[in-house]
Amino acid sequence: MSEHNDILPFLLYAASVGVILSVTLIASWFVGSKSRHGRAQDIPYESGIVPVGDAEDMRLSIEFYLVAIFFVIFDLETIFIVAWAVVAKDVHWPGYAAISVFIVILLIALLYEWRTGALDWGIKSRHTTPDSYSRKEAA
Repeated sequence: MSEHNDILPFLLYAASVGVILSVTLIASWFVGSKSRHGRAQDIPYESGIVPVGDAEDMRLSIEFYLVAIFFVIFDLETIFIVAWAVVAKDVHWPGYAAISVFIVILLIALLYEWRTGALDWGIKSRHTTPDSYSRKEAA
């Protein structure tokens, strides 16, 4: 008998959550933005500025994305190195060896990016010789 009394508050709570959820979803259907569609509400905008032109008119070079990704990678490196520096006295030589291996791996990655031309600005192409990793645009 007491088992049913223990579950009764949970059932009442679950039922009240279900009712509130149902009422909220039904009310949002009637009051929501579907009933107020117009010309200004149907176009995408950024910070309240109505766009001019087409998105295809504003193509960004891939280098912008590469720089952003490299920044994130090497910014995370800084976070790990600073975290190591905070506890450097506590972790002694094993910690120093671990951060050294971490930095060496990141330097190898940076060297690889540099040698493959990922850090060069311009039209990208892959070749077998390091001098021709990035070719200049034709005039």
